[in-house]
Amino acid sequence: MSKSLLSFQNEGFFFNIVWMKEQDINPWQTLSSKKIYDNPWISLTEHQVINPGGGNGIYGEVHFKNLAIGIMVVDDSNNTWLVGQYRFPLKSYSWEIPEGGGQENIDPLISAKRELLEETGIEAESWTEIQRIHLSNSVSDELGIIFLAQNLNFGESKPEESEELALKKIPFMQAYEMVLNGEITDSLSVAAILKLKITHFSS
Repeated sequence: MSKSLLSFQNEGFFFNIVWMKEQDINPWQTLSSKKIYDNPWISLTEHQVINPGGGNGIYGEVHFKNLAIGIMVVDDSNNTWLVGQYRFPLKSYSWEIPEGGGQENIDPLISAKRELLEETGIEAESWTEIQRIHLSNSVSDELGIIFLAQNLNFGESKPEESEELALKKIPFMQAYEMVLNGEITDSLSVAAILKLKITHFSS
């Protein structure tokens, strides 16, 4: 086990602080696991555990069967595209970057190109992965992958039958202000816009 030890004294108390690589130790002990729900997109498992404090408890874990794919679209004039849709779990409308699910056994870039074309009708010649993000790591293992799409060509969108989407083109800095004002709350979108603001629009 890789670790380092620091000892110091402060106001009569003696402290030992041990730093370990996060992957070296798991403080949770799993006693048993039971899958209690399953559909084509997610499964829910209830674990009987001993928590890091030594107490017995349960832990519900949501497994996502697809990757979460987000696409930050930017044209030569620094405009971007947002997709609007009603989000059933939130019971509210949401403006977001183009996004969707990608099968784990398929290259995420292929899924990103498909989702962008379906939702916006846009095809991009230049693609860059800019961020990976765990979307709710206290309860799920869902992994999000965000791409920057540039050098754009435009066609017709082809949304899925279950989707009712609105599309708007706005300056990137307006999207950034929407994040700051709380008008955009979707986690993939917030991460993508803030990352791009730092890496491409910081001056």
